[in-house]
Amino acid sequence: MTAIDEALAIIRRGTEEIIEEDALAEKLKRGKPLRIKAGFDPTAPDLHFGHTVLLNKMRQFQELGHQVIFLIGDFTGMIGDPTGKSATRPPLTEEEVARNAETYKEQVFKILDPEKTEVRFNSEWMGKMSAADMIKLAGQYTVARMLERDDFDKRFKGNQPISIHEFLYPLVQGYDSVALEADVELGGTDQKFNLLMGRLLQQRHGQEPQTIITLPILEGLDGVQKMSKSLGNYIGVNDLPGEMYSKILSVPDTLIWRYFELLSAKHMDEINALKRDVEAGLNPQEAKKVLAKELITRFHGEEAAATAHKSAGNVTALGEIPENLPEVEVDAEGQTELPVATVMRLAGLVKNGAAAKDVLKRGACYVDGQPVEGSRMLAAGKSYVVQAGKKKIARVKIS
Repeated sequence: MTAIDEALAIIRRGTEEIIEEDALAEKLKRGKPLRIKAGFDPTAPDLHFGHTVLLNKMRQFQELGHQVIFLIGDFTGMIGDPTGKSATRPPLTEEEVARNAETYKEQVFKILDPEKTEVRFNSEWMGKMSAADMIKLAGQYTVARMLERDDFDKRFKGNQPISIHEFLYPLVQGYDSVALEADVELGGTDQKFNLLMGRLLQQRHGQEPQTIITLPILEGLDGVQKMSKSLGNYIGVNDLPGEMYSKILSVPDTLIWRYFELLSAKHMDEINALKRDVEAGLNPQEAKKVLAKELITRFHGEEAAATAHKSAGNVTALGEIPENLPEVEVDAEGQTELPVATVMRLAGLVKNGAAAKDVLKRGACYVDGQPVEGSRMLAAGKSYVVQAGKKKIARVKIS
C-alpha cells in the first residue's frame, strides 16, 4: 500500500461521501499541504460530541501534514443556517456571536493541534462586502435551483415563509471557500447542498473546485434523533468527568461501535478486536468504559479519567448530590419512554401535572445535572437523578 493509499484509508474512515475522491488523490500526490476547511456557526456557547465528529476528521488531516482552517461563521451566524429548519431561524446578535465564538476557540484545541490550525472568521471578508458585491454574489445562483433544496422545497410547498436572507446562507458559505482557497471542505451530510455551492463558486472564480467530504450526523443518547442540546440527548465537551462517564455508559448498545468509529482515535483493528470480544460474551458496558476512558482523557486528562466512575451520577445542578438521596421506582406501564413531566409527577417530586409544567417553564427541572425542557423523554429501564426546583430531588428508576 502506497503512502497515498494509506492516507486515503484514514480519510475514508467514518465518512459518508467523498466528492470527488479521484481529485483528492491527485491533490495528495502533489505533496503540498492541503487547506482543509470546516465551518462552525457559533449559535450556542458549548460544543458537544456531535460537533467533534468533524473536529476528529480535521485532526486526522493535521496528522497527515495538512493545514486546517477552523472557520467561525460569525457573519453567517447572524443569518441563521436554514438547513433542516421548518421555519426561519431568529438571527443572533453580534454580541451573542462574539461571546459564543470565544468559547468555541477554547474548546476546539482540546482536539486540534494549535500549531496546525488557522482560526478565521468569515466576517473578515463578508463584512467588507458592499451592497453591490452582495447583489453580484446573489446573481451567481437562481431561485429555481435554491428551491430544489429539500428543506426549502418543503417549506415552499407547505406555504411556510422563506425569508430572502435565507437564500444568502448557502451563497455566503460557498463564498467562504473562495476567500480561503479551500482544497477540501468538511461538513455533515445535511450540509451537502452548501458544500456543493462552494465548488460551484470556486469554479466561477477560476479556482480548482474543493473536494467535499461529508460525515454522518451523530445520533444522541436517545439513539434516534441527532445529538442536540435542545433535545437534551447530548454529551458536552465541557461536561464534568463523572457526567461524561455516565452519559457514555448510557449510549444504546446498538450505537456503541458507531460512537467508536466516529469519536475514537483508536485504530480500527483495535476497535474490531474489542467488538469481537463483545460478540463472544463480553458485557457491552466494558466496551463503553474503554471509550469513556479515552474521551474523558482527551477532554479532562488521565487523572480525571481514572476517577470519573467514582463521581458518575453524583452531581446535580446545585453541586454534589445530597447524602442518602431517595431512590424511587416508577412504572412505565409498558411504554419505552416517559415525558420528564410525567416522571416528576410519578416520582412524587411535584404535586400534579400542572406543577410539573410550572417547574419546566421556570427552567427548574434538571436530569443528571442538566437543565431540561418539556419535550425531554426519559427511557424505561434506566435510572436518572431528577431534580424539581431547589429541594426536590431523587434517583428515579423507570421500570
